[in-house]
Amino acid sequence: MNVPTSDLLAALAGGLTIGVASSFMLIFSGRIAGISGIIGGLIPPKSGDTDWRFTFLLGLLIGGLALRLLYPAAFPTEIPTSSLGLIAAGLLVGFGTRLGNGCTSGHGVCGIGRTSRRSLVATIVFLATGMLTVFFTHHVFGAA
Repeated sequence: MNVPTSDLLAALAGGLTIGVASSFMLIFSGRIAGISGIIGGLIPPKSGDTDWRFTFLLGLLIGGLALRLLYPAAFPTEIPTSSLGLIAAGLLVGFGTRLGNGCTSGHGVCGIGRTSRRSLVATIVFLATGMLTVFFTHHVFGAA
């Protein structure tokens, strides 16, 4: 597979940005940049702990919106599944993050970076489950 250099550089820049940002968050605030944990801390809200969580999530939304405006080709024009499929996927992801005590950002980016064995195992399970899901949905059940 021949990947354009610009794509490789964009991937490198994105990975470095995520790594540096999550490192800064850990170093300067002692907090892990795990999205499910940040959202989980808002439900129910705890006094004195919601401002930074809300600001972090707002930054994610604004960043996504800015990318959508500046580089619309990064987003698909149609989603190849039904609304029911999206709801089911969201519920399964939510269940998995509760079961795994964290999500791919918390375990995969922050946990592995801290050399956590538990995070390494969780990330391997996340990736293996994702690969099996793609295999079954595309090759066994014949979904698009």
